[in-house]
Amino acid sequence: MTETTQYDVTIIGGGLAGLALSIQLAAKKYSVALFEKEEYPFHKVCGEYISLESWDFIERLGVPLSAMQLPIIKKLIVSSPNGNALQYQLPLGGFGISRYTIDFELKKIAEAAGVCVHEHCKVEDVIFTNGQFELHTAKGNFTSTICAGSFGKRSNLDVKWKRSFILKKNNKLSNYVGVKYHIKTEFPADTIALHNFKDGYCGISKVEDDTYCLCYLTNAANLRNNDNSIRELEKNVLYKNKHLKNIFETATMLFSTPVTISQISFAKKSQVQNHVLLCGDAAGIITPLCGNGMSMALHSSKIAAEAITDFLEHTTTRPQMEDVYARNWQHLFGKRVFAGRLIQEVFGKTWITNLFISIMKRLPFLTGWLIKQTHGQPF
Repeated sequence: MTETTQYDVTIIGGGLAGLALSIQLAAKKYSVALFEKEEYPFHKVCGEYISLESWDFIERLGVPLSAMQLPIIKKLIVSSPNGNALQYQLPLGGFGISRYTIDFELKKIAEAAGVCVHEHCKVEDVIFTNGQFELHTAKGNFTSTICAGSFGKRSNLDVKWKRSFILKKNNKLSNYVGVKYHIKTEFPADTIALHNFKDGYCGISKVEDDTYCLCYLTNAANLRNNDNSIRELEKNVLYKNKHLKNIFETATMLFSTPVTISQISFAKKSQVQNHVLLCGDAAGIITPLCGNGMSMALHSSKIAAEAITDFLEHTTTRPQMEDVYARNWQHLFGKRVFAGRLIQEVFGKTWITNLFISIMKRLPFLTGWLIKQTHGQPF
């Protein structure tokens, strides 16, 4: 295939949203280039649980989920820092698959569909002039009619564009650290557990190949107060929850060091910035406690693909495309993200979490109602 620098659509970031968007647009015969600063396959911080609302959509993209013998997760366990635990049958449920696997599968599907995937290629700047985008990258400059950003929770472009969440002073929703391991352990394959500790929580659930994802989120102050040592944080804080202590002391760690991410913000974000349509975590992050970020990323790619298609087929103007996408995003995800922020704040303090779990055990309908607020329908 002849190398080109001009495309209908360029996509910055090759996570779930970016890859899914590229596949949908390539299927409509648009020329698409995707830029990813890492090299596939690679691990990233993620709870690696996908709501079943996304199953059919992912299979339509070409990932053969039904043939992959993935764990179907139907049960939820939530424990408070004092070890008190509730169990709940998930109304829809989800499945486990690592980002290492699903992102790589989507990347191969994208390339087979004709997407030009540029790996090890960081986008340094995006300039919009005269109806065209110019991307300055590590591999040269590229131009396109449409540009989408799916570059995750925080990127160099967020800083360059001075997005509002970047400019906000640190508060209890704006400075978190994420840590992920893959482990071998004994734990029910049909269950996801969320174990709370002081100023954070840790999830565990099965992915493929008899492997489990162990991923936790806490505020940066918790890490600083433990000499910026992940191991000290785990021993001094996470171990106070007996369930976590048991997992860490009995599991076989498959990574020599965990995968980490810092400066995570759950502050409100815009869905369009400088005419770039933003998808996935770049558009808004639901707190991991709610367990639905991966489905939201995938669904956001679907509504972005629809809006972009209408524009490229000359049925809408650029302002109309941007407005339709932003309104559809807010309609689908605005309430979920807001509910996630409220839940995050409830689970921020030890005594409140202990009390809340105790109440939820007595009122199971409350658990069901909270889950419903953060999940959607199959799409």
